[in-house]
Amino acid sequence: LVGEEQADVLRSPQEREVLERITGFVDRIISDVTPEEVCDFIDRGVDSPGDKYWTLDPIDGTKGFLRGAQYACALAYVEGGEVQLGVLGCPNMSPELTEDIGGEGTLLFAKRGQGSWISSLRNRDKQFSPLRTSSRSNPEDARLMRSFESGHTNVSQVDLFHQALGGKADPVLMDSQVKYALLAAGRGEVYLRFLSPDMLDYKEKIWDQAAGSIIVEEAGGKVTDLDGKPLDFSQGRSLTGNRGICATNGHLHEAAISALREIDS
Repeated sequence: LVGEEQADVLRSPQEREVLERITGFVDRIISDVTPEEVCDFIDRGVDSPGDKYWTLDPIDGTKGFLRGAQYACALAYVEGGEVQLGVLGCPNMSPELTEDIGGEGTLLFAKRGQGSWISSLRNRDKQFSPLRTSSRSNPEDARLMRSFESGHTNVSQVDLFHQALGGKADPVLMDSQVKYALLAAGRGEVYLRFLSPDMLDYKEKIWDQAAGSIIVEEAGGKVTDLDGKPLDFSQGRSLTGNRGICATNGHLHEAAISALREIDS
């Protein structure tokens, strides 16, 4: 199991009160658990992955979560460098993929070769329905998925890309891997992750992309890096062999890569 979190800070004396509170939450599931055991549980995700592993991001979109807006819980299984299964929980998004703060939430699931599916997060009686990306193929109609938070991308590059693509449709603003959910359901056509000017050496983390990418792919979309290369999840905790992210509905992928090459030239 590979995750982002580490327990170093929680082990410090200054954070003992926080650790005790967390231990109380864990004790609801694992009786008589100790604070030290909780730290050990968290640190199980620190190692580098092998050929087969699970990767977990319990809160993807922390700033959206803190605002009481959109965030996702993302879990994926990877084998041989390729995502085989992905699950996204979106607690503040309805099964119709409209914002619903504190509502029934949305659960999305995809398995390699078996499609992408959506249902309610909290209503267990609701059946799963298949997901399909949009059929839009005209670049002018492409709706670009954009983040409320700009710290992890290059906003000016996104603007240049939109111009090069010839896009005229209004963008869709959304936090976290919920963007992948909307893309898989046909609510947008293009999602990009450029390198931030402040983090030019940054490499995407596996837990930020694994679950969402397979949900888009199994819904008919395509996910590569900015150079059109498939994402390689066999390189450790980061996608060190890739540069950024380009996810589309599939129909517009070649046009998106061509626009990226134009602004990179």
